[in-house]
Amino acid sequence: MKIEIWSDVMCPFCYIGKRKFENALAQFEHKEEVEIVWKSFQLNPDQQTVPGKNINQYLAEIKGWSLEQAKSMNDRVTAMAKEVGLEYDFDKAVIANSFDAHRLIQLAKKSGKGDAAEERLFKAYFTEGKNTADREVLVQLGSDIGLDPTQVKEMLESNAYAEDVHKDVYEAQQVGVTGVPFFVLGSKYAVSGAQESATFLQALKTTWSETHTA
Repeated sequence: MKIEIWSDVMCPFCYIGKRKFENALAQFEHKEEVEIVWKSFQLNPDQQTVPGKNINQYLAEIKGWSLEQAKSMNDRVTAMAKEVGLEYDFDKAVIANSFDAHRLIQLAKKSGKGDAAEERLFKAYFTEGKNTADREVLVQLGSDIGLDPTQVKEMLESNAYAEDVHKDVYEAQQVGVTGVPFFVLGSKYAVSGAQESATFLQALKTTWSETHTA
């Protein structure tokens, strides 16, 4: 059974959703027969990379909030992440365009490392405060998951995998994705958002039973 997941590496709920889905998958009796396919999505394709600007300041500016409101929201998200074992550090997060990070994921998918790439990029962005638009950083992150650094560098210096990213975004539009994370199970059911693990588990069971009848 194929599960397609549209996600953006700078989306805090996508990392939380990944963990909740993984917790559900661990309880699913047919988990060994599930294929996960990560799909690219950009919440803000025009996002400029802004190293040095506090994410609370940035959110306050684009949302029209006060600094206190922005910090309060990020504190709530940090608490949600902690509930599933994730450590977010928004004070260190570097506001970055995610397009090249998605190209790295597309490259990683070719060698079965799509999930590892998602995980490494999430951790780099939300926990380690790395600039995930910086190409030297991306080469290192690719190396961390076993990709050839030279191959990653050559990919980033070219236009490789750009079309793959655009294709995923186009598919999202056709499916009706307006926000991420967005999960499509067996081309039959969709789950939107970082739902509870019980919700994901029920969706897995329902999809399996309806697509694997005699």
